[in-house]
Amino acid sequence: MKPPDGPTESRLGRVIPIVEARREAQSDDTREKSRGKGGDKASEPELVSLYEKHRKIHPRSVSGLFATWRWAMVWATQIFFYGLPWLTWNGRQAVLFELETRRFYLFELVFYPQDFVYLAGLLVISALALFLFTAVAGRVWCGYACPQTVYTELFMWIERRVEGERHHRMRRDAGRINADYVWRKTLKHIIWGLLALWTGFTFVGYFVPIQVLGFDLLSLRMGPWEGFWVLFYAFATYGNAGWLREQVCKYMCPYARFQSAMFDSGTLIVGYDTKRGEPRGARSRKQDPATLGLGSCVDCTLCVQVCPVGIDIRDGLQYECISCAACIDACDTVMKRVGYAPGLIRYATEDTLANPGGNRSLRKTLLRPRVLIYSGLLAAICLAFVLSMWLRVPLKVDVIRDRATLSRVIEDGVIENVYRLHLMNASEKAQRLRIDVSGLPGLSVPEAERLSPLLAPAQAVNVVIHVHLSPDEVLAAGSHPIQFTIQEIDAHDIRVLEKSVFLVPR
Repeated sequence: MKPPDGPTESRLGRVIPIVEARREAQSDDTREKSRGKGGDKASEPELVSLYEKHRKIHPRSVSGLFATWRWAMVWATQIFFYGLPWLTWNGRQAVLFELETRRFYLFELVFYPQDFVYLAGLLVISALALFLFTAVAGRVWCGYACPQTVYTELFMWIERRVEGERHHRMRRDAGRINADYVWRKTLKHIIWGLLALWTGFTFVGYFVPIQVLGFDLLSLRMGPWEGFWVLFYAFATYGNAGWLREQVCKYMCPYARFQSAMFDSGTLIVGYDTKRGEPRGARSRKQDPATLGLGSCVDCTLCVQVCPVGIDIRDGLQYECISCAACIDACDTVMKRVGYAPGLIRYATEDTLANPGGNRSLRKTLLRPRVLIYSGLLAAICLAFVLSMWLRVPLKVDVIRDRATLSRVIEDGVIENVYRLHLMNASEKAQRLRIDVSGLPGLSVPEAERLSPLLAPAQAVNVVIHVHLSPDEVLAAGSHPIQFTIQEIDAHDIRVLEKSVFLVPR
């Protein structure tokens, strides 16, 4: 059956791809034939499965410009992920989210749970960046930097080195189980398991000092929770990258479902030039395709064989496509061999594919309304985030009233309230703090309590403060607002103001 002139699916999620339409047509033909054979069989109910039977995909290896970029991202992300926990800074792990002490270290910065707003800001920035990249160039994140793509690429590389290329793997899987089959499969899964265990160990090393975790592992003294999470993330890596692979991208990842909301006709996608490629068909290199009535596509199906999700890009834009561009590298290689111009499959917009003569400029692609909106929002939030970090005071203070002693009258009629101050040094330098209170006339703090103990780098301490109100001041019974001022003695720019109330008894 010859495909139509253009893809059935011009926008994601609107209509069924051509492949599904063909399957439905074939099912209709089968039903019509069964009806014509006999009345009894035609009247029997037909069982129709709502789910397509899973078929194992054996992607073919590919080389080219985009494959080089993809491997560059694999190297960059994995050097960063596996190497970062081993960096030291001021005698400690440079990046450590220590849950036990509730301190989070990022090189020179020290964060506490009170700094959760910065994590929220990072998540918002990441989401907007994903929206922007998708609006400009489709699922480039999925194709080059997504952990699922990166680890699937690593696991497939191991599979090819152990089991051989695509035709070897297919022949071995379709044949009988023998010694060659067993040792290759066993070796592959052992290497997969070791890589997955190292990945789980490294991930937990971001939350537990990785050197301590390593010593505990070697001495078999690892705690139950550390061991559980190492195995959990190892199992997730092994299962997702080794077994599920494209099923994660097609069925489990929500991004594939809502990406169409960020696409428009000006978004760069991996597309097949139907007008140039059709009608497809095999031919000799010496034959002119124009005299044969053929397009540039030689129907070699290499674009399908290299696809990690097993789709045919010639059937049009499909939500399963992760924009890895493996099909572009494969097709350009074939075009070069047969002497045709490259670009039959390429990164292009839907407008360009529909009208090849009117190529859309990069400027028009970038200056679209949704791209400008995403860019503006992202720039504003990034600027606010950077300014907030720049103006951040490396000192956190929580003021808590002593519930055991709310308010009392002591010697000479002085009214006393007791407070507990939780002081947190959010820097890598020791701090000596001075504590003052204001807001009501006649308030004072004993001189011995004005100076806090020396706070070591990234240390948190609790201090008890007794606030006194002179008996000469006459105030109505009840609560009155006051303010604590906590300032670093040697650095006047480190200053925190915290509000509280002072209770006057009846």
